[in-house]
Amino acid sequence: MDLAELPAYVSAREVGQPRWVWDDTSRWYPPLLAAGVRVERCHDLRLARRILRHAPAVAPGWEQGEQSEAWDQLRPSTSAGDDDDGGLFAADDLTEHLRADLEDARQQAAAAASSESGRLRLLVAAESSGALAAVEMTHAGVPWRSDVHEAMLTDLLGPRPPRGARPAKLEAAAEQVRRTLGAPRLHPDSQAEVLAALRQVGVELPSLRAHALQAVDHPAAEALLRYKQLVRLFTTNGWAWSDDWVRAGRFRPHYQPAGSATGRWSSNGGGALSFPAVVRPAAVADDGWVLVVADVAQLEPRVLAGMSRDRALAHAARGADLYRGMVVDGAVPTREEAKFALLGAMYGATRGQGGQLVAGLTRRYPAAFGLVEEAARTGERGGTVRTLLGRGSPPVDAHQEADEAGDASGNREAEAARWRAYGRFTRNFVVQGTGAEWALCWVADLRNRLWRLAPSGPVEDRPHLVLFLHDEVVIHAPAAQADAVVEAAHGAAATATRLLFGDFDVDFPLSTSVVRSYAEAGKSAPVPTLSE
Repeated sequence: MDLAELPAYVSAREVGQPRWVWDDTSRWYPPLLAAGVRVERCHDLRLARRILRHAPAVAPGWEQGEQSEAWDQLRPSTSAGDDDDGGLFAADDLTEHLRADLEDARQQAAAAASSESGRLRLLVAAESSGALAAVEMTHAGVPWRSDVHEAMLTDLLGPRPPRGARPAKLEAAAEQVRRTLGAPRLHPDSQAEVLAALRQVGVELPSLRAHALQAVDHPAAEALLRYKQLVRLFTTNGWAWSDDWVRAGRFRPHYQPAGSATGRWSSNGGGALSFPAVVRPAAVADDGWVLVVADVAQLEPRVLAGMSRDRALAHAARGADLYRGMVVDGAVPTREEAKFALLGAMYGATRGQGGQLVAGLTRRYPAAFGLVEEAARTGERGGTVRTLLGRGSPPVDAHQEADEAGDASGNREAEAARWRAYGRFTRNFVVQGTGAEWALCWVADLRNRLWRLAPSGPVEDRPHLVLFLHDEVVIHAPAAQADAVVEAAHGAAATATRLLFGDFDVDFPLSTSVVRSYAEAGKSAPVPTLSE
């Protein structure tokens, strides 16, 4: 088939709701969207191969065979969402001769032979649907008011400087740092120089992290905080960022589904997953449209309650605030202690107040706290842990293996510390990874519900996802359909909960806002300032 005919071919067959099988969604889907063709379901062989290779419930060696080395080298396309779509179908030497049918047969056989076939198939389907959503979000883009962004940059940084120069207010902030430290030749971007200058004025700090500076009672601390905030704005979301990522009134980041070991997404361009509050006023819905922002409260603690089937913790999770529910249940005196203890259990706090609280709540919530504790012990022994749907933790790095040379006692101590660190990773992996699975199922169902809210038109003319931040989604929708979109978000959350936890009763309450600007979401207060 001539590849120019592919959009018409796919469009004609979409009425039968097929599942398209291809090597990489980020390679094939952008040109289809550009031609106005939306795909409901697919099987992304690249993403599925990664899941099945590391899944503990899949027999090792299944991936070997014809073209296996080429499949292992396959990486996501970096072209997704570019305006110039002409070359997107042109494959390079690696992908040009890949046999999707061979790889699909291997994957289907591996999943079918697994003792957890159903869960793995659900994970692969959700991962593949997430890949479709990622491309659609790049294609549609976040509605963006460049004039608002420009005015904000000018107000905070000064007029746009020539390329290679820094704006006037940033330079003024740097000079203020030098004055407060009495160091006229100081390079404020050099941590070593700044720490040395602070010592000269009697301030000893281990680093220049914000929390360390905020604890210092010296004019230089405030000046440094302001300078660092301005540098971050200029370098991360300044004029160069706008030139690269804002086109035709839309911010178009590139997402990377399963960009981390836990399955959480990352961004391979645009910084979509670190969307600072200071620039959110520029994310403004089109005339007659709104942004519907939905986020789930305390996703990972609720996931822990569900995957461990801990009825006591699930009871505390009923309602909008799980931590407050733990207080009402009498587990701890204060909300702060509840949060401290539960996050400590998931992230490995074993000493001090956190350790004492974890020990106490282990008796109150034995199934939940026992699950993360067992995951930690498994990691410390060098074992593999899995998420609820079967994603496996990555193998231990080679540098964590024991070094038999040199001082034996020193090596044993270093080795024990490395294994404890890996245990902290596996402790969190099972919860964070299952949280990512819940969010994937939420997005997968939501994108289809949104599509069905309009009778016709391409993705960008219907209610559609424009942003996904782990436990939060932003939807661009006609104002008249705002209520239906909110209902769809809640319905998709219920679907995700049922898919993962079946009939186990655990709440995943959503907070929703219908706003014109992203900065207004969840707020009745004014637009956020630079320090927020």
